[in-house]
Amino acid sequence: MNVDKPSLSKTKRWVVKIGSALLTAGGKGLDVEAIAGWTAQMAWLRQQGIELVLVSSGAVAEGMTRLGWSQRPSSLHDLQAAAAVGQMGLVQAYETCFKQYGLHTAQILLGHDDISARDRYLNARGTISRLLELGVVPVVNENDTVVTDEIRFGDNDTLGALVANLIDADLLVILTDQQGLFASDPRANPDAELIRLARANDVSLDAMASGGSGALGRGGMLTKVRAARLAARSGAHTVIAGGALKNVLVGLLKDEVQGTLLVAEQAPLAARKQWLAGQSQVCGSLQLDDGAVAVLKRSGKSLLPVGVTEVSGTFERGDFVVCTDARGSIVARGIVNYSIADAQKIIGKGSGAIQELLGYQGDVELIHRDNMVLV
Repeated sequence: MNVDKPSLSKTKRWVVKIGSALLTAGGKGLDVEAIAGWTAQMAWLRQQGIELVLVSSGAVAEGMTRLGWSQRPSSLHDLQAAAAVGQMGLVQAYETCFKQYGLHTAQILLGHDDISARDRYLNARGTISRLLELGVVPVVNENDTVVTDEIRFGDNDTLGALVANLIDADLLVILTDQQGLFASDPRANPDAELIRLARANDVSLDAMASGGSGALGRGGMLTKVRAARLAARSGAHTVIAGGALKNVLVGLLKDEVQGTLLVAEQAPLAARKQWLAGQSQVCGSLQLDDGAVAVLKRSGKSLLPVGVTEVSGTFERGDFVVCTDARGSIVARGIVNYSIADAQKIIGKGSGAIQELLGYQGDVELIHRDNMVLV
């Protein structure tokens, strides 16, 4: 496959997903020694300036071990109970290990609504971004204890890809109990070729990937390939690699890939801007003064309330709106941080007046520059 290999040493924001089979030592409880090894590597990456979000499976599997269950239950409430019990041990293990390196962790539990509902999407994005600014390592899992659609996004591979989309990650790393993606099933063919480099959007990868999964996990290799394709939509490359390999994470920053590298076609910011530009459902408009228009065109800064003279439409926080100049020409479009009711109260005012005018301190921007594209 003729694919240019990107330099992973230039990436800055990673999502690392670790699967259940790796975390739980084959169903015998959390593998604390293995967790300590991955934590040591992630701590080193943090010291090199890499922003890390950890998506961790293992809550249900750990809960099953604590409750003495040998088989994954089929009952929704049993699954939720196992997740609730197991989440305690999982978070405790990560907190203890990261603390040795002076790193704080934060638990983030996400559900479908946190990704699909635009206001909650903005909240989740803002919270994780702020945690990264503070040097914290967010530990993300699905909110298994309350979801009702068979307790899953589909699998944590998909969740990892969605988190990569959410935060504009440069790289998604999926650690698994397999070395990577093979051209055929290595369990049936010992001479199967390891695919070391390919485009994430190459449809031929689906035929190579196995759809099987273990008793503890939910995702097979096919879900990992599809997760890579999803991550590529926002410009993130994906590495699928064996979690038991020595220094598998550290090596990536040195451009040493011990597995499969699936390449995205665009950089994260370019991909996000393209996505914004392609949104067709617009819920309102913001009219800008000449000064705000000039600032946006000249420096690409965020749009502040002070530069807006009028608002119209029926938008809520997280909706798509257009920005126009005084003559009605569209100059930008993006995701708005306030409903029209709140926007009407703060337009033309300085950001320092938001709390007094609304009764709460919201975002200082009406539209953040990362959520806006010039037209």
